[in-house]
Amino acid sequence: MKAVRFSTFGQPLKVVEVVEEPDAPLQPGEARMEVLATPINPSDLLTLTGQYGQLPKLPAVPGNEGVGRVVEVKDSTAVRVGDLVFLPLGSGTWRTHLTAPAEALVQLPPGTDVKQASMMFINPPTAELLLKQYVTLQPGEWVLQNAANSAVGRYVISLAKLAGYKTVNVVRREELAPELTALGADAVVVDSDNLPERVREVTGGAKVRLAFDAVGGDGTQRLGDSLAPGGVVVNYGVMSGKGPKLSAAASIFKDITLRGFWLVLWMKRTPREEQRALFARLAGLIANGTLRTPVEGTFPLEGIQDALARAMEGGRAGKVLLTPNGKV
Repeated sequence: MKAVRFSTFGQPLKVVEVVEEPDAPLQPGEARMEVLATPINPSDLLTLTGQYGQLPKLPAVPGNEGVGRVVEVKDSTAVRVGDLVFLPLGSGTWRTHLTAPAEALVQLPPGTDVKQASMMFINPPTAELLLKQYVTLQPGEWVLQNAANSAVGRYVISLAKLAGYKTVNVVRREELAPELTALGADAVVVDSDNLPERVREVTGGAKVRLAFDAVGGDGTQRLGDSLAPGGVVVNYGVMSGKGPKLSAAASIFKDITLRGFWLVLWMKRTPREEQRALFARLAGLIANGTLRTPVEGTFPLEGIQDALARAMEGGRAGKVLLTPNGKV
C-alpha cells in the first residue's frame, strides 16, 4: 500500500512524498477500501502550506473526501466486499487503501458516477448551506457570486436553479459565459470596478440581498457595493490572498453584513441526523445527474507532483482527481 505524506508545512510540490504503508491486519468491525478517486481541493493546498484553519499533527496524509471499493471486512455485515462507499470525511484519502469502521461507511446510490461522487462531501454542501443559512430567499430572487466557475460556484448555479432562484455569476474571463449559461446561470458578468452597475443592468434593478465571496479583498467589496440595503455577503474563501472587506458606503449607509462560512464549524455544531439528511439529498442529486462539476484530469498517486501543479494553475476547466488504483 502507498500514500502521499508530508512531514512539514510549505510549498506543496516540495513537502509531499509517496511512501509505502504497512499492510496492518483489520480489527473486528473494520473494513478496508481501495481508494478509487479523491479530489485535490483548495483546502488541501492550504493544509499543505500550513495556512488552513485546522491543521493535522505531522507527519500526515492529505485528502478529505473520496470514493472507495470495499476489499476486506472483518466481523461486520454493514458492508460487503465489492461495495462502493464514500470515504470518511477527513480521513487522509490520498492513499491506495484506507481502513475505517464498517458501520461508519455509506454506500453510493446505484449507478452513481464515481468521479462525481468523490467530490460530494465538501463543495456541494458548502453551496447548499450558503444558499439556505443566511437569507431566506423566495423563488425568483437573485443571488450574486464571484468565482462562479469554481466547483462551489457551479454547484450554487445548479442548486439555485433547482430552488427557483436566479444567479448573477461573476467571472474573470468572458469566455466562461457560454458554459455557465448552459449550466443554468441566468447572468454572467466579468468582474470589474463597475460591477454594481452591471448587476443592476442584468437584474433589471432587482434588489439582490445575498452574495457569496470566494475571492476576498476588493472582490468582496465589489459584491457588497452591488447589494440592496440590508444585504448579506458570505465569505468562504480568499483566492486573492487578501481578507474580505466592505466599503464604508456598504457597511454604514446600506447596512450590509459580512459573514463567514467554514464547513468544519457547521459540522461541529450540527446534529449528525441533520448532516446525514443533507448528504443523502446531495447524493441523490449527484446520482441523478442534477449536480455535476467538470473534471480537469485524473492522476495516479505517483503523479502527485503533476497533479498538484495542475491543481494550483489558473484557468483550469475543472477539478483535479487522484485515482490511486487506476481503476476509474
